[in-house]
Amino acid sequence: MSTDQDLPTDGLLTHPYAVYDRLRDSAPVHRITGPDGSPAWLVTRYGDVREALADPLLSLDKRHALPGGYKGFALPPALDANLLNMDPPDHTRIRRLVGRAFTTRRVEQLRVPIRQTADRLLDALGAHGGTDLIAAYAAPLPITVICDLLGVPDEHRRDFRAWTDVLVAPDPARPQAAKEAIVAMLGFFTQLLADKRKEPADDLLSDLIAVRDESDSAENGRLTEDELMSLTFLILFAGYENTVQLIGTAVLALLQHPDQLAALRADPTRLPAAVEEFMRYDGPALLAIRRFPLQDVTIGDVTVPAGETVLLSLAAADRDPRRFPDADRFDLGRDATGHLALGHGIHYCLGAPLARLETEIALAALLERLPDLKLDGDPDDLRWRPSLRARGLLTLQVTY
Repeated sequence: MSTDQDLPTDGLLTHPYAVYDRLRDSAPVHRITGPDGSPAWLVTRYGDVREALADPLLSLDKRHALPGGYKGFALPPALDANLLNMDPPDHTRIRRLVGRAFTTRRVEQLRVPIRQTADRLLDALGAHGGTDLIAAYAAPLPITVICDLLGVPDEHRRDFRAWTDVLVAPDPARPQAAKEAIVAMLGFFTQLLADKRKEPADDLLSDLIAVRDESDSAENGRLTEDELMSLTFLILFAGYENTVQLIGTAVLALLQHPDQLAALRADPTRLPAAVEEFMRYDGPALLAIRRFPLQDVTIGDVTVPAGETVLLSLAAADRDPRRFPDADRFDLGRDATGHLALGHGIHYCLGAPLARLETEIALAALLERLPDLKLDGDPDDLRWRPSLRARGLLTLQVTY
């Protein structure tokens, strides 16, 4: 079943899961007006979303969109040639080149440095008081980790955070801000690559530049210059933004469910499994990257014409009671494996091991260091990012 309907913006920003519940039951493949003002098909049931995520007939390449049908955010070619806009074989080639940097084994080597960063941030809070946990902890932790991994100098990290915030949640009152952020980021990455070429270091970006400079083309598994810059942008952007939001919503879920918080304090060894429930219950991405059918495809009982925009709701799928019984209940004892917060198929999140480890360590440090952590204020007054794609808190005021 499907009907034309605008996305209920207010409801999706404040109470997205209630909106998705209604859509999942009444019209699981639903014709809507998307966030960019263009028509799209919203898919909300777990089975349909999981199958679509791995369907090779659903392309990420914008060249397969109907002319004038997709009005998504435009990046310059030097930032747009990334994995989120690619299909095989280019996707396979680039993912293979960078994937070895994000294996579980290699990421595990970051455990001690991540914990040191977490402890340093918590030391700065003092023994007791109040703070915005997003600004003081959830944001600086992942930006420090990903910038250390890539080799981004300290003096540029604050600017990058500001540019990212503008792109994730553009201010309607400042329509030029996003364009200005893109211009600034392009200049930043151009200079960063030039500096790394002059003075290589023991970091991921220097390794990627070495791979790129072994050849002048993408033949034989190499990177083009645009692909190198776009990949750097994607790793920084996704490695920072998604983890910030996941840490924030995880802490909020624990503070709103004191019984679950107490159980986790009593047995911290449950943290790795708990991270899966945090992702399922309130993950950072409401929607997967848009897809474009290469031919007419059937999703559920609806035929979607070739070239139209398909939006796969990860958030709705992970609250589908057909897959997760009592899905709206936050339960750290649940088996949350199989959730789709990190995607599925060949486009499964490249940085998944790092996101899991950072969230686990961030929460472990909080549980150990701030035993009396409490939400400061009315939960109904929480402010969320004005984005229909990314789920995240603007602030999280706490006392400790």
